[in-house]
Amino acid sequence: MSCNDEQNNCAKNHVVFGSGKVVSCKCIVPDSVKHIIENQSSGGVYHLVLKMDKNVSLPKSGQFYMLRNKPSKVLLSRAISVYDFDENEHTVDFLILKKGNGTAELCSVEKGAQIEVLGPQGNCFDKPLSNEKVAIIGGGIGVAPVAGFAITLPSFSYDFYACFKTGSYGLEKINANKLIISTDDGSVGIKGMLPIVFNEKTIIENGYSCVYACGPEPMLKYVQKLCSKTGIKCFLSMEARMACGMGACLGCTIATTEGNKRCCVDGPVFSGEKIIFAEKKILPKSSINVVQKTLPVNNVEPSLSVTIAGVKFENPVIAASGTFGYGHEYETVFDINALGGICSKGLTLEKREGNTGIRLQETASGVINSIGLENPGIESFIQNQQRRMLELKPVTIVNLSGSSIETYVKGAELLEKTSVPMIELNISCPNVKAGGMAFGLQPEAAFEVTEAVRNVTTKPLIVKLSPNAPDLIAVADSVRKAGADALSLVNTFQAMAIDVEKGSLIFDNIKAGLAGPAIKPMALRMVYDVCQYMKNLNEKERIPVIGLGGISSWQDAVEFIMVGASAIQVGTSTFANPHCMIQIIEGITDFMKRKGYKSLEDFRGII
Repeated sequence: MSCNDEQNNCAKNHVVFGSGKVVSCKCIVPDSVKHIIENQSSGGVYHLVLKMDKNVSLPKSGQFYMLRNKPSKVLLSRAISVYDFDENEHTVDFLILKKGNGTAELCSVEKGAQIEVLGPQGNCFDKPLSNEKVAIIGGGIGVAPVAGFAITLPSFSYDFYACFKTGSYGLEKINANKLIISTDDGSVGIKGMLPIVFNEKTIIENGYSCVYACGPEPMLKYVQKLCSKTGIKCFLSMEARMACGMGACLGCTIATTEGNKRCCVDGPVFSGEKIIFAEKKILPKSSINVVQKTLPVNNVEPSLSVTIAGVKFENPVIAASGTFGYGHEYETVFDINALGGICSKGLTLEKREGNTGIRLQETASGVINSIGLENPGIESFIQNQQRRMLELKPVTIVNLSGSSIETYVKGAELLEKTSVPMIELNISCPNVKAGGMAFGLQPEAAFEVTEAVRNVTTKPLIVKLSPNAPDLIAVADSVRKAGADALSLVNTFQAMAIDVEKGSLIFDNIKAGLAGPAIKPMALRMVYDVCQYMKNLNEKERIPVIGLGGISSWQDAVEFIMVGASAIQVGTSTFANPHCMIQIIEGITDFMKRKGYKSLEDFRGII
C-alpha cells in the first residue's frame, strides 16, 4: 500500500489450524528486568522460533498467529505478531512478552515441543512508494511487527524509532537510514519516551510523508494526533483481546469512523485517520439414582440424525449463536458441512454497535463476554449473509433478539419472508441494557414475547432460555404454552470481573455473560430439570430441548443427550479448539459403535 491509499487491501493468507515445532525459545530480556506496561508488572521477552507444518502458510509482514501450548492450562490461544520468517526453512519468529499464564507457557517451551497454531491471520503492512519518506515506530513489544516490516524494505529507505521502558531488543536486523532508540530510564539511547525523539518538528525537518507504528495505545494515540496535525498518513497496528481470531466472536472490535472493525480480520493494521480512540474512563470501584441402559455391541453404522420440530439434522452438533459468525468464517479451518446446524450471530431489527470498553475476560475454564449483540441488523443479514449461509449443508438457524416485543415481531416478520428454516428466539442475552434477558426471567414476559412472535411466523420456533431466571421450569412451560416448538438452554450466566491492581470493574456494563467449560455442570443440571419436567407431560404436550453450556468434548455432549437433550450446541470451546465440534461428532459415533447404539434414541433420556 502506498501512503495515498485509503485502506489496507493486501491479500490475506489461507488460515488453517495446525501446529509448529519449537526450533528454539530463548530469553532475550531476562525475567529479572521488570517492564511496566499498562500498569502491570511483566517478565522478560522471549524469542520463539517455530517450524510450521507444511499446511500452515507463511505470513506477510504485520500478520499474526494464534498460539497455544500442547497441552495447555489456559483456554484461549494467544495472538502473537510475527517478527520474522524464513521461506527456505518454513519457520516463523516471534517476540513474546511474558505477561500472563498463556504467554508464560509459550515462553517456557522446550526445543521439539509442539505449539497449536491458527493462522496466519489479519491484514498486513503494504510497502510504501519509492518516493515516500517513511518513519517506522515501535514501542515495547510492538517493535516486533514493525521491525519485521522494516526488514522487508530496501536498506536505508526508512527511519526507525524504537522506544522502550528499559533496555532494547528486536533491532538486530534493522538497516535504517536513522535508528533512534529511546528508553524511559536512559539505559539505552536517549532518555525519555517517544515525544522526546518524534514530534512535529521531527516530521517537518525530515520531510516524512508516511508513518507506520505499533505499540501501546497511548503511543498510537499520540502518533495519530501528531500525523493529523501535520497532515501526513499513518498506519497503526492495533491490539485487542481475542477469542477466536477468525472474526466470528466480535470480541476484538476496534472503533472506527466506519463503525466497529474486527482487529483480527479487518486489522490489525488500520489507517490511523479512521481509528477512534476511546477516552480513558475512571471506572467505579466495586462495593463489594441412575442406571445406564446399553444394547448389545454390533457392527451397524449408527445414525446420528435427529428431527426437531419437523426439521432434520444430520447429527446433533450445532454451532452456537455468537461464537461461529455465519458459518463461512471457519470454512478454511475445517469442513463445516459436517455439522448438524449453525446458529447465526444474534440479530436485531436494527443494526447494533454493541457494548463499549473491554468485551472479553478470560477466567478459570471460561470466558466472560460483554459483546452486546453487535450485529448488522436483520435486513442486512437477509441481503448479505443469508444466501451464503443457506448454501451450506448444516441447518441454518437464525438467532433473533430484540429490545421490545415490537422489534421482535418486526424481525420475525422479515424472517418469515425468507427461506431460513428455523428461528431461535433469544430472550436470554445478559449483555444488553434493554430487552434481551429481561423477557426471559419471568414466565409472563416470556409468554408474551413468544406468543407475539408465534403469531407472525409459521417457521419452527426455538426459544433460548436464561439460566438466570428465578424459576426456569415456569419460564420453559410458559413459552411452550405460547407456541414454542423447541427450547435451547442455557445461555450465559451473569458474571462480573474486577481488575484488582486498579481496584476497578473490567466491564463498562458491570455485569457480563460467563460461558465455557466452567458452566457445564450447572447447564447440564438445568437441562436435566427441564427434560424431567417434559417427561411428566403428556407426550403430545412435550417439546424437544437443545442443550448447551460449556460443552467441549464428546463426553459432555453424550451427558446432555443422556439427560434428555435432542441436540447440543457448542460455542466457546471452538475458540480453544477449532476442531472441537468435528471431534465431538467423531467421538459420539465411536461411543455409539462401542456401546451398540443404533440411534441417539437408544440412549437419549436414560438418566
